Amino acid sequence: MARVEFNDVTKVFEDSSGPIVAVEELSLDIPDGEFVVFVGPSGCGKSTTLRMLAGLETITDGEIKLDGTRVNELSPRDRDIAMVFQSYALYPHKTVRQNMAYGLNLSTDLQEEEIDRRVVEAAEMMGIEDLLDKKPGSLSGGQQQRVATGRAIVREPSVFLFDEPLSNLDAQLRKHMRTELARIHTELGITTIYVTHDQEEAMTMADRIVILDNGRLQQVGTPKDVYYRPANAFVADFIGSPSMNFFDVSLDVAGDGTGTLVGDGFEYAVSTELVDTIDAGTGEYILAIRPENLRVDEDAPAEKSFEATVDVVEVIGSDNFLYLDLAGQECRVRTPVEIEPEIGDTVRITFDEADLHLFDRDTEEAVVHGHNRAEEAPQTIEQQV
Repeated sequence: MARVEFNDVTKVFEDSSGPIVAVEELSLDIPDGEFVVFVGPSGCGKSTTLRMLAGLETITDGEIKLDGTRVNELSPRDRDIAMVFQSYALYPHKTVRQNMAYGLNLSTDLQEEEIDRRVVEAAEMMGIEDLLDKKPGSLSGGQQQRVATGRAIVREPSVFLFDEPLSNLDAQLRKHMRTELARIHTELGITTIYVTHDQEEAMTMADRIVILDNGRLQQVGTPKDVYYRPANAFVADFIGSPSMNFFDVSLDVAGDGTGTLVGDGFEYAVSTELVDTIDAGTGEYILAIRPENLRVDEDAPAEKSFEATVDVVEVIGSDNFLYLDLAGQECRVRTPVEIEPEIGDTVRITFDEADLHLFDRDTEEAVVHGHNRAEEAPQTIEQQV
């Protein structure tokens, strides 16, 4: 097991059109035994970061350390890292047993008996012990993924790297394999870095989540942290499905210290406590509110509610999603199943001040998180995603 450190790591690719910065000045400390998930949109730099750690990409600037030792110049085989790829990368002409043993045969001087023992133990852990004499072509995608993971386990490395290993599986199998990988991490306790574009995977698997965009670090935190206290508008928009609602607003402050958030098609009264938190008399902000924090309430006071027209109703079983038109802006609301208005209906929408987020309109950095919701977050965060 190992501590992983990224110190101002930058990766620049040279292209015919000029340099492309894939990762920019990334600094991150991952303690020994932690399960960290890198997440972000395509092209954000998450896989490049993983490949630099594995030694498959050179580092343009900065340094990477494993247990305090700089590894920039070390070859991949000398880093004591095992990596599972999206494509599984199994040899089709070799059996499962041979595929799982290949890395040990190539890079160690272990006796054949010890290698076979490790292979059998890993196969039992992955539930594929009855497949050891089969070849990859006869296996399902889920079974191949288990073989690829088992091949990494037999190495007994200091660090596991997973580069979108579940993206080729169907939705139901992905959820099952997420549970399996989390169980394996609990059993082995090996530092694990997992890359995915799926924020639900990140929320349900990670000890901490690392969110990247355009090669730059946006936020590092527990699933609760990034969900309830997003550092900026990008994180707020990226984490959660459906994503947050965003409205440009200005803050008008009355003589008694109370305020009103004024947006296109609505006004919302806020307390002196919130105005004081903002620490500004007036300003331009982005108001953000999650769909599950909005509710339909025809009796809500006018100063804390607004009317919108129903465009679409999605019935998903456990809840309904309402897509509303608010002065030409889309507003998404997650409601109980018994609330199912007709298309074209006008409904009154409200929310609690404790649930709103405000971001600076220029920098898009967080200004307000009502009531510090991360401290009140439920344990089953995946139910919110």
